Amino acid sequence: MDVGGFRTTYRKIRNEVQKVIVGYEDITDQVLLAVFGGGHVLLEGAPGIGKTLLVKTLARSLDLRFARIQFTPDLMPADIVGTSVLMQAEDGHRHFAFQRGPVFSNILLADEINRATPKTQSALLEAMQEGSVTASGVHYQIEAPFFVLATQNPIEMEGTYPLPEAQLDRFLFKLRVRYPDAEAIVEILDRTTGAALPEAQMVADGDTVRAMQALAREVAVAAHLRLYVARIVEGTHPQSPQPTSMVKRYVRYGASPRGAQAILLAAKVRAVSEGRANVSAEDIRAMVLPALHHRILLGFEGEAEGIDPDDILKAVVAEVAELGPKPS
Repeated sequence: MDVGGFRTTYRKIRNEVQKVIVGYEDITDQVLLAVFGGGHVLLEGAPGIGKTLLVKTLARSLDLRFARIQFTPDLMPADIVGTSVLMQAEDGHRHFAFQRGPVFSNILLADEINRATPKTQSALLEAMQEGSVTASGVHYQIEAPFFVLATQNPIEMEGTYPLPEAQLDRFLFKLRVRYPDAEAIVEILDRTTGAALPEAQMVADGDTVRAMQALAREVAVAAHLRLYVARIVEGTHPQSPQPTSMVKRYVRYGASPRGAQAILLAAKVRAVSEGRANVSAEDIRAMVLPALHHRILLGFEGEAEGIDPDDILKAVVAEVAELGPKPS
């Protein structure tokens, strides 16, 4: 696959998703950037605004195995990864056989992930990071591509278990899904209350997705832009040489190196999706908020004043200058 083929396929997938999903063009693009960057996505928003539908529609547009887990307080790790079951053969011999759980899919929807206990949430950690599962001492590989798209409701927090920082860091992006405006709601009504319901068609398969992921990683990034990413991530730390006033006052811990990886991978996908074979500074700036929002840990004063991490990140981007390439 070349850059032109990537751009064409990307647009086909986006168009199929937008046949069903109304008013979330930016969210749709960011989910696709994460998918082709090989990362996982956490979608945060109130109930009924289309988070689950977005994931289901994406799965329909790709010829991939799809599974859904509804996270509840009584969900157990074995319900996710699978368990060993006693089986009896025709000759009467009994043996244990591993029955694979829903994590053995290509697209996994983890619905309301913050409603399960930390023990169950952690069952996804190895699968998300390593693309594999260990059960009863046996290592099982999950077939690539593998994406976890998780949702959580930020309104009703009673009886929920907020994801720890270690697990949040496994998500390439955290996207906040806002309420649609009145115009979008009218369009939703037109599409969903008539006789014919919109439905996405399959336009790509697993081989195509893997080829697109491989091509995205080959996109060139100039040395001064890699340094630009590093300086932005460094700028989120209050211990950095010249922290912004907001970082120094409100931030307890800044983004990890995994945050820098997330920015650069997503910037590569953004560049090739627009038909370019090299990353620009604008690609990097566009990826800072979704890649670092959940990687900024506020201090007491930031929590007390309800500071939005996005405002902190915008200030960091505004202050960190883009250094041009060194003259040859």
